[in-house]
Amino acid sequence: MKSKKILWVDDEIDLLRSHVIFLSEKGYDVQTVTNGEDAVSKVSEQQFDLIFLDEMMPGIGGLETLSRIKDIKPNIPVVMVTKSEAESLMNDAIGGKISDYLIKPILPSQVLLVCKKLLESKKISGEYIAKDYLQDFSEISKMLLMDPDFNDWIEIYLKLVNWDLEIDKHPEIGLRQTLIDQRKECNQEFSKYVERNYLKWINSLGEDTSPTLTPEIVKKYVFEKVKKSEGPVFFFVLDCLRIDQWLVMEKQLIDLFNIEKEYYYSILPTATPYARNSLFSGLFPSEIENIYPDLYTQGAEDERSLNKYEKEFLQSQVDKNRIELKNDLKYMKIIDPEVGRSFEQNVVSHKKTHLMAVVVNFLDMIAHGRSDSDILKEIAPDEAAYRSLTDSWFRHSSLFGTFRAIAKMPNAKIILTTDHGSIRSMRGAKVLGDREASTNLRFKFGKNLKVDDKHAIFIKNPTEYKLPRHGLTISYIIAKEDYYFVYPTDYHKYLSHYKDTFQHGGISMEEMILPIVTMESKA
Repeated sequence: MKSKKILWVDDEIDLLRSHVIFLSEKGYDVQTVTNGEDAVSKVSEQQFDLIFLDEMMPGIGGLETLSRIKDIKPNIPVVMVTKSEAESLMNDAIGGKISDYLIKPILPSQVLLVCKKLLESKKISGEYIAKDYLQDFSEISKMLLMDPDFNDWIEIYLKLVNWDLEIDKHPEIGLRQTLIDQRKECNQEFSKYVERNYLKWINSLGEDTSPTLTPEIVKKYVFEKVKKSEGPVFFFVLDCLRIDQWLVMEKQLIDLFNIEKEYYYSILPTATPYARNSLFSGLFPSEIENIYPDLYTQGAEDERSLNKYEKEFLQSQVDKNRIELKNDLKYMKIIDPEVGRSFEQNVVSHKKTHLMAVVVNFLDMIAHGRSDSDILKEIAPDEAAYRSLTDSWFRHSSLFGTFRAIAKMPNAKIILTTDHGSIRSMRGAKVLGDREASTNLRFKFGKNLKVDDKHAIFIKNPTEYKLPRHGLTISYIIAKEDYYFVYPTDYHKYLSHYKDTFQHGGISMEEMILPIVTMESKA
């Protein structure tokens, strides 16, 4: 590999000859000059990877030389070498004008450390990350052999997500495919685990043998904060939020809030009309159908019409649990940027609101929009880019502005969660069914549904799974792992069209294991 080139600028360079020799022995190509004019000339003519620059020199001093160098090569790292311990120099380093500073007299080991930090840190950290991942790879493989419970599956999924984020920063270590393959193996085992245990879970809410499920969230997390809070409580539901997406968003919020995270499991199907209604009502879909018999029989394909009672559902939970609000429950659904900006500008008016629920649909729109937009597919061709797109959106979003405004409110609290996640669907599963069967790609309901049981679970009796009957004698199929349903008609056309799209409704860690986040203002 080509040696890294260093330029050392010091009017007393002869006194530093031992340092120069030391760096040369370590494999660096070091050139020296004794004044700022020569330094600027060298930088104009050659490419350097790092510059050591003396602050006090005759002629043009170190700071003037720095300014001229930055005009020519603004991105080159510069280490200021000085006799001063002035705070302004530290501020310059923090502010990015210089990359680091050393105070004379300096030791060779100090110089080497700076070189490694600025020139080799990515390579060195990548080597350690590869070593650590291979260790975790073995640990996850062992956990799969030990019949993991629902808490173990949360731990496994969090490990995979954290490695996703690490490998995003170090693509050069070449472990992405290994991680993808391990995630695929984990989802295969997770789907089997859910299929074996789901019926037990939904019939034993609140017991130690079951994870926290969707109907329990509001009572367990939101109402507990409402009872104790002296300030406003905001309940944000970000439709289609995955844990990895939350983690890239969280980085922007840690300076504003004290943040605590827990995790829960979505009910099946992991789709908005079922999971979000369950979240707001505290009921399973079949129980909702008994109270609102028309809900699941009209507009069965229209998610907006199927989620039109969210405020009523939440008010019903408030009343049933005898939660005493100081003022009326507030509810807002943000479905376009204009509504989001308006809410951002007016959220301060809710500083005395006791409880406000806010549904944000943008992430769901990205997931669905990517399926039909060549531009979005180009921007987010894989999972890493999908996370990057989420990060970019959030940093410039009205939602982030809204959070910043809430952070300034004394005693404000945010409970943030989602109704389901999404999975990158990569494998088609051929399905048969009547013409009236639903069109969803990760779950379907209808008559005479048939699919390979390796690819989906078949639910003959919806009531057993606490699912609505939609007014018909129907069955459900719910996709496992990363499968998506394709009818035999024009099979290859639709197989290709929907491959590598983000979908939800099925059984996977990405769709089912979800964050529940509590953020308390530091104001």
